[in-house]
Amino acid sequence: MSEPSTTAPPSTGPQLRSNAIGFFDALVIGLASTSPAYTLAAIIGGLVLFTGVHAPGIMLASFVPMLLIASAFYYLNTVDQDCGTTFSWVTRAMGPWFGWIGGWAIAMTGVLIVGSLAEVGVRYSLLTVGLEDLAYDPFWIRVLTVLLIVLMTAICVWGTEISARLQNVLIVFQVVSLLVFAGTALYQVFTSTSSFDSLTPSWEWLNPFGGGWTGVTAGLLLGVFAYWGWESAVNLTEETTNSSQAPGRAAIWSTVVLVVTYLSVTIAVVALAGDAFLAETADEEDAIFQVLASETMGPWAWVVMLSVATSAIASTQTTIIPASRTGLSMARRGALPKMFGRIHPRFRTPDVSTWWVAGIAAAYYLVVGLISETALWDTLTALGLLIAFYYALTGIACAIYFRKRLTQSVRNFLLIGVGPVLGSLMLIWLLVAAIIDYGNPENSYTETAWFGLGPPLVIGIGIFLTGVVLMVIWYFRDRRFWDERPSTAALETVPAPAATEEAGR
Repeated sequence: MSEPSTTAPPSTGPQLRSNAIGFFDALVIGLASTSPAYTLAAIIGGLVLFTGVHAPGIMLASFVPMLLIASAFYYLNTVDQDCGTTFSWVTRAMGPWFGWIGGWAIAMTGVLIVGSLAEVGVRYSLLTVGLEDLAYDPFWIRVLTVLLIVLMTAICVWGTEISARLQNVLIVFQVVSLLVFAGTALYQVFTSTSSFDSLTPSWEWLNPFGGGWTGVTAGLLLGVFAYWGWESAVNLTEETTNSSQAPGRAAIWSTVVLVVTYLSVTIAVVALAGDAFLAETADEEDAIFQVLASETMGPWAWVVMLSVATSAIASTQTTIIPASRTGLSMARRGALPKMFGRIHPRFRTPDVSTWWVAGIAAAYYLVVGLISETALWDTLTALGLLIAFYYALTGIACAIYFRKRLTQSVRNFLLIGVGPVLGSLMLIWLLVAAIIDYGNPENSYTETAWFGLGPPLVIGIGIFLTGVVLMVIWYFRDRRFWDERPSTAALETVPAPAATEEAGR
């Protein structure tokens, strides 16, 4: 296998603004991209429906492969600070075909979810101020959702610094409010002052397989979706101070903050409301947090509602970032049309790819929402398939990338080889199990069939095959990306973690 090159093809036009954000900003953007409050509101009912009181265990189990893959992102970023992340790394380690389809998966995950995020942001904002009739008016919800997508896209284009400042405020508010809610809920549980049929938390809840294997696959897919997004910090690597170290560290720390937040809130919600209530309201994500917040925090319930709103709004913006940066990276390597590689001369952001991501996302949201009321939920599950796919690719690419250095130290062997590969194998197992499960429509959330299969599997296969078709078309139209000859410069040196300041200068 030929050695990978160390840099992307040079560009003579405007470049992304270097040193635009620091470590803390990158950490915040990684957290914001996961949208903790929205995610919990969206999936906690489904988790309990699938796995009962073992929902916290599913959250904990889902964290393990995320942490292992975050290690791969860290080490790959130390040697290749490309905003295309998985696309660039997999291309260099495994070849252009795997790299292209990995980049496609990243771009499409953003496209599929932006509309849902924006809708939740709009609806919870309206619920926060008591406009319930407007919050459930389909016409106005769709109009306001598209307007919010346009606004958040404009902020992305205006500049990374503006985006980071906005996220700093939003993420602190939502994480703190979630932890306050969890603390209040647990206080009511242990003082027997809750109006629900509360349950006493048990260590057994942390066992994801305590209730048997039924529903575990579906639960883990939702768990993977819950953590997805932390790598947005690494997509901003070209715009981050100390770019070889800070983005990777931010990605790892964001997964740690998330597991603490998710476990705290999931345990608190299951204990407070009980598994029966949560399973019954699994398809009413608005009702779950609305009712629980009202019963738990009384006049302060608006804090939790606003937390979900700000969470979804923040993630609407940050979810656009990985897709747009991946489009930029692919275009400047010749893997996509040249226009997607344009960088705005004043704002120094990839404006064309950013607006394209937003436009396709808005169109998908409107079309799918009109086709089926449950299609957006099925999209969340399908997202888990795409996420597991490109995360697994990244873990494998890490081991291949550094293959000649794995035996030089125990640290290299475990953190760069065994860990990422183990995380990839976990995700591949989940991917295969999900494909088998969703081959039977009865295992899907809505128990309906599309072409004889579960809707999430149809959506996932459709997105993947669309990518393959477009990849082949582009291959025959412009082979420069596939004909690119890597240099002989080895990228298998593992920089010492301590060498941070000089690497970033």
